[in-house]
Amino acid sequence: MVKTPFQSRLIPPLENGDRLTRYEFERRYDPMPQNKKAELIEGVVYMAAAALRFRSHGQPHASLLTWLGNYTVATPGVALGDAPTVRLDSDNEPQPDAVLLIEEQCGGRSRVSEDDYIEGVPELVVEIAASSAAIDLGDKKRAYRRNGIPEYIVWQVFDRKVDWFCWQEGEYISLPIDADGTIRSRVFPGLWLAVEDLLAGNMVQVLAVLQAGLAAAEHDKFMQQLSQVSE
Repeated sequence: MVKTPFQSRLIPPLENGDRLTRYEFERRYDPMPQNKKAELIEGVVYMAAAALRFRSHGQPHASLLTWLGNYTVATPGVALGDAPTVRLDSDNEPQPDAVLLIEEQCGGRSRVSEDDYIEGVPELVVEIAASSAAIDLGDKKRAYRRNGIPEYIVWQVFDRKVDWFCWQEGEYISLPIDADGTIRSRVFPGLWLAVEDLLAGNMVQVLAVLQAGLAAAEHDKFMQQLSQVSE
């Protein structure tokens, strides 16, 4: 239904710092311009700046999407989302920089709703933390942990650091960097990340290490598992 100007005025504008339920958050968010980003984290509204800087966000974001996109192409049954809204629980509706999930028909823990939003728990969420580092490693991390999101990557751009958290017995532990400088996902076999190369912008080597992961026996076994569940 198209809202009249009078009806639109009845809906209060969404403001940074508002404390709302997810229902009220969506009611106020829907009339906003489509290019505005807002998240509900632990019942509090966070609205991002209208402009995003290139080296501190745009470029890192593109690098991670390139890495995850190559994995997705080689792994049927896995889907990648670029900054999708996730209906996580009654107090949290984040918009992570990237989401990697196992599709519902292949045994994934989330689904796409009739109105085209992710509902439930995606297997991996990614955040680029520049000015948002305190939120991404504070309230947002607590919300992801409480909901049991299996893996959470935070790239702290200014600190030149990548944290890859894995949910284990109700807590997040940091996945280790192996002797060869690689972090290996426990949820997505073959998803290997050459951390120092990523930080240095050496995407050729980042993708070479990923290709080694995709060629590993663990990835082949994972694809077989996904296909068996979907049958």
